[in-house]
Order: sequence, then structure tokens, then C-alpha cells
Amino acid sequence: MRAPIGDFPHAIPAPDCLDDLVGPVADAVRDWRGSVSADRILYVETDPEWADTAVFVQHYGQELLEQSANCVVVAGKRGGESSLAACVVLSTTRVDVNGVVRRQLGARKASFASMDTAVGETGMEYGGITPVGLPTAWPILVDSAVVDLPYVLVGSGRRRGKLLVPGKAFAELPNAVVLEGLGVA
Repeated sequence: MRAPIGDFPHAIPAPDCLDDLVGPVADAVRDWRGSVSADRILYVETDPEWADTAVFVQHYGQELLEQSANCVVVAGKRGGESSLAACVVLSTTRVDVNGVVRRQLGARKASFASMDTAVGETGMEYGGITPVGLPTAWPILVDSAVVDLPYVLVGSGRRRGKLLVPGKAFAELPNAVVLEGLGVA
């Protein structure tokens, strides 16, 4: 099947390629619930050598610059307590960690989680973290611009490969909160 966005020769419905996905992502696809069916989540093979955004869009389609999202893990702290969350924003923006994220988490301080924490807690590769398959207790903060797109390119849990996900599916992830202004220019 041809991918709905980007220049990918083959797109495979995620339920048909669970072995290509890391454990937590495969489990999430297998147990998927919501108005968007799991077979609309597509997997595309990509070359990790082309992971840098400028090189990536050169190989897979310039329009992907406006149709890609990043998923980053953040840590909120209040008193001696720390909590983790994920933020999903368009790749052309950055996460408003000290404003929107901090207020949403009720934290005194918020920052990006360390690479070791992000990888250890998600079971995914750094640079490929996706909101599909994150720990179900985590809040997943999603910028409204992501939800508004027909399809969004996001990590697959590993550096080789990406998921193409209907934008509205992000709003249906466990503990998802759609927010205006989470991603800022």
C-alpha cells in the first residue's frame, strides 16, 4: 500500500507488522481501542542514517516537515515528588515546558527527562519515542495542531521506522490531553 503522506514506497498497517515494533508499541497496537481503527495506523521502514529532519524530508518528502510530530518525555517536580509525562508537538515547533507543561502537570519545575530515564521508562529507543505504547499512567499532552492533521508522521519506538497516525487518534490515547499552545514557534 502507498503511504497517505510522504514518499514511502510501502506502508503496512501496524497490526500486520507487530514483529517490526518494540514491545510496548506492539502491545498498544494489539490492544488498540477508539474511533480510529488500528489498521489505519501505518508503519513505514526508514533509514536511521537519514534521521536528521533536513535529510529526512529531502529523502521522504518535503511536505513531511509540516506533517511530522515529535514526542518528548518531560519530568515535572513539586516538592520531593517527580512525575513523567509525554508531549507531542509538530516538529516545526518546540514544547512550552516552562509554561503550558509546568502548569498542566501542577509542577513547580518541569524539564526534559534525561535520555536514560526516557529510554528506561518507555522501553523505546532514544530518537524514536512515540506516544503509542507509553506507560498508561502517564499524561500524554498533545498540541491541538497535531490532532487537526489528517495523518502525522511520528516515531515507531525505534530509530528504524516511523508510524503514520491519523491526527485524531492522538486525542484517543490513554490519558491524552489536547492543549492549545503546547507547541510554540
